[in-house]
Amino acid sequence: MKRTIWTAALAACTLAAAAQEERTPVPLPERGGRIYRTEVIPYDARHDADARNREAGGYWKAFRPELIIESDGDIAAFYGAKIEIPFAWTDGRVFLHLENTGAPYSLWLNDQPVAEVNDPLTPAEFDLSPYIREGVNNFRVLLRSRRQPIDAEPAAREIFDGSYLYYQNKRSIADFEIALVPDTLGRDFGMLDLKIIACNAYNYDEPVTVGYDIYSPQGKLLDFNMTEITIPGRSTDTVRYSPFIYGTYANKWEAGSKNPPLYSVMLFTRRNGVYKEYMPMKIGFGKTELVDGRLMRLGKELQLVRAEYDAAADPKTTLSELKALKSKGKNTICPSHPQPAWFYGLCDELGLYVIDRAAISAPERRDDRRVGGTPSNDPSLADEYLERVKSMYYRSRNFTCVVAYELGSPSGNGYNMYKAYQWLKSVERSRPVIYADADGEWNSDL
Repeated sequence: MKRTIWTAALAACTLAAAAQEERTPVPLPERGGRIYRTEVIPYDARHDADARNREAGGYWKAFRPELIIESDGDIAAFYGAKIEIPFAWTDGRVFLHLENTGAPYSLWLNDQPVAEVNDPLTPAEFDLSPYIREGVNNFRVLLRSRRQPIDAEPAAREIFDGSYLYYQNKRSIADFEIALVPDTLGRDFGMLDLKIIACNAYNYDEPVTVGYDIYSPQGKLLDFNMTEITIPGRSTDTVRYSPFIYGTYANKWEAGSKNPPLYSVMLFTRRNGVYKEYMPMKIGFGKTELVDGRLMRLGKELQLVRAEYDAAADPKTTLSELKALKSKGKNTICPSHPQPAWFYGLCDELGLYVIDRAAISAPERRDDRRVGGTPSNDPSLADEYLERVKSMYYRSRNFTCVVAYELGSPSGNGYNMYKAYQWLKSVERSRPVIYADADGEWNSDL
C-alpha cells in the first residue's frame, strides 16, 4: 500500500513538473505589426457568441477605407479612413484584420508605418495597440502596382470586403490550437486536444483564468474546465487540456456524409468571477495522418475526388456551388490560395475535405533550376515564401476539413520550397505536406 502511495505521489510530481515546463511565458513583441494566429472574433457575452452577433458589445468595427488617390505608377491606389476609437479600446489591445486588398500594400496608422505585406491574397492580421489612440485615428493603406514574381491574379471581390477592427482585453486569449482526435492508446473514445495561449498585456504580473466547454452535436454538455495562471507582465503563457470525450465514434466527421456532426466548443476568460471574453467554434472528430505512404483517417484510407475551386464573392453563393460539387461526387476541394475563414467553416458543415494551398504561383520559369532561375530557387525570396506558408497554416489549422497542406501552385522546386516544407513539418504533427512540383524530391509527402 505504501509503495502504491509513493508511486502515485511521484507520478503527480512528474506531471506537475511537466506542466510547469510546458508553461514557459513568452514575451509580447515590444511593437505591434503583423501577427500570425487563428482568425477568430472575441465576443463580450455568451449569447452574442452563440448568435455570432459581432456588432454587439461595441468591440467590433467594419473597416472600409475610401479611395483617396488612384495612380498609374508604382502606387496603384491610396485608401484612407478616419475612425473614432473610444477610450475603452485604448485600455486593451486593438487588432486589424485585412482581406481582399487586391495588391501588395503598406499599412500606416496615425502617420506611423505598421507593416508592409507583399501577399495580396491571404488575409492578414495586425496588432495596432502601440499605434492607436483615443479619438479620431488616421488609417492609410497604400496599394502597390508592382507585384512579387510569385503572385497569382487576385479574386474579383469588392476591395477590403471582410476587413474589420476589433478589441480584446489586456488579459485575453492570444491564440489556440484545437482538435478532437482518437485516443492515443486506441480505445473506443476521443480526446480533446486543446492548447490555449493566454495573454497578459499589462506591465506587471496578472492572474488570467482561461477555460472551455464542449457540447456534443446533439447539444449535450460533455466537458467543462478552467485554469487560473499568473502570467508575467507583457507575456503569453500556454495552458493545455486533454480530456476524454466519449461517444465520438458515433459522431465521427467524414466527407460525403449528409449532415456531418460537429461539436460546439466555447473558449472563455474569467476575471473575479465575471466572464470577460468568448470565442466560439465548431470541430469534428477525426484525425488525418500518413501511414506507410497512405493518407488515412480513423483507420481508413481516404479516396480523394478533387475539385479545383475558390470561394465566390459571398457565403450564400459559395454554399450553393459547394453543394453542387458535392452532388457530383466531389469530396475534396483544392483552392488556389488561402480562402476567407467562412469558406472552411462551410466545408466543415458540408463534409468536404480541403487541401489548403499557400499563395505562391510562379509557373513561367518552373523548369529553370539554376539559382534565381525560378523564384522557388531564389534565396532572396526565402522569407516571402516562409511568410506565405506561415500565414496559410495559422489561419486554417483548426478546421476539421483541412486534411493536407500544399506549398503552392506548380512553381518549380528549389531552396525556398525546401525551407517552406521544413517549416510546415516542424509545426504540423500529422497532416501531410504536398507539392506537385517536387518531382520526386524529399519535400512532398505524397
